[in-house]
Amino acid sequence: MREALVAVLGRPNVGKSTLFNYLAGRRISIVDDTPGVTRDRIFTRLEWLSHRFSMIDTGGIEPSSEDTILQQMRAQAMIAVDMADVIVFMVDAKQGLQAADSEIAAMLHRSGKPVVIAVNKCDHPGPLPFEAYDFYQFGFDELYGISAEHGLGIGDLLDAVCAHFPEDLEQEEVGEAPIQVAIVGKPNVGKSSLLNRLLGEDRAIVSDQAGTTRDALETPLENEYGRFTFIDTAGLRRKSKIDERIERYSTMRATASIERADVCLLLIDATEGSSEQDTKIAGLADDAGKALIIVVNKWDIADTEEVPMKEMRMRIQERFAFAPYASILFISAKTGFRCQDLYPEILKVYRAATRRVSTSTLNELIQEAQSRMQSQSVKGKQLRVVYTTQVSVQPPTFVFFCKNKDLMHFSYKRYLENHIRAHLDFEGTPIRIILREKKRKQEDFLP
Repeated sequence: MREALVAVLGRPNVGKSTLFNYLAGRRISIVDDTPGVTRDRIFTRLEWLSHRFSMIDTGGIEPSSEDTILQQMRAQAMIAVDMADVIVFMVDAKQGLQAADSEIAAMLHRSGKPVVIAVNKCDHPGPLPFEAYDFYQFGFDELYGISAEHGLGIGDLLDAVCAHFPEDLEQEEVGEAPIQVAIVGKPNVGKSSLLNRLLGEDRAIVSDQAGTTRDALETPLENEYGRFTFIDTAGLRRKSKIDERIERYSTMRATASIERADVCLLLIDATEGSSEQDTKIAGLADDAGKALIIVVNKWDIADTEEVPMKEMRMRIQERFAFAPYASILFISAKTGFRCQDLYPEILKVYRAATRRVSTSTLNELIQEAQSRMQSQSVKGKQLRVVYTTQVSVQPPTFVFFCKNKDLMHFSYKRYLENHIRAHLDFEGTPIRIILREKKRKQEDFLP
């Protein structure tokens, strides 16, 4: 059961990402005048008329380049060609026919896949510009003039693309939404390697060069544990280290990925240990109320005699004391050590983040906690929580209706939170507590 898959290919800087973002209705791919900005395959799901399909935005192909990164980009694009049902071959009307276009056309002919040429930057309604007809010499029958920036000609292009979908292609059944998992961390800690390991394919470019991943890559996956969408984000650097506009975009995109994720996997390099930057990234996830798993990667090459696992766990717990709920897992993305343990851990923290507790259970717990230990009185006044209810999930959020709520000390608030955690399974997720003053009328207890 799958949707049709459409790949957008072309040489660098012809407008592939602009088209992709226009169709998606949001800025998924980074758009910049610098060639080679999109390096990996970027996925999004689209609907056109009665058709549902996925589209892949690929890095620009430079067929003759010897640069290592550009060679990997070319390999990624060819993987997209192999996966696709239909290929949109994008060219630039203003620059005209280029030698690289001809080489890409030859590659696409060898693939045997249906190809639709999109001549971009035809920015005026009406007939095709005269120069656009040069692209017919590539030997493909279908050619459409479009303006990805202004949205001209997109409907005709999509009609042509959808006409090539296999007739017996089964549309994916509607079910529960997949769990969104963001893989975050500093540059070069193994985020893309982990994604490739989990997917069982070279989905993301892996290189020792820090900052290789620039976009937030969304990849769907379904296995025996359920449905997931993995988001491989660009490594988050210190702000002082961000000099280029593209790096700045990537940091914003990674932060946005945390916001839309259900679960965040924070990767830490076991050979370096946790750092201040790691705590800042965890702080972003905590502020956003996201379930968090701290994943210690490269355990296969860590000096376990100097710092054994128990000691490393204690150090992490101490540094991340502001997020004591976070799960900690030691893995090796390179060898696969304990990588499969991530799936049940993701499910566990996701269920904790989405768990709802009955009002009666909550009130029993809080009354028990108060009977065991009362808050300190101030000038003869005593804090008392008289009613508790859960108002939302992700993160689980509770409203405490109190008598003299201003007397709630942060230490007592933490005590009540810990009491909830001790009796209910909320491992891996933050908890939010909102204080409200007790009202006289019962209906005022409701948020």
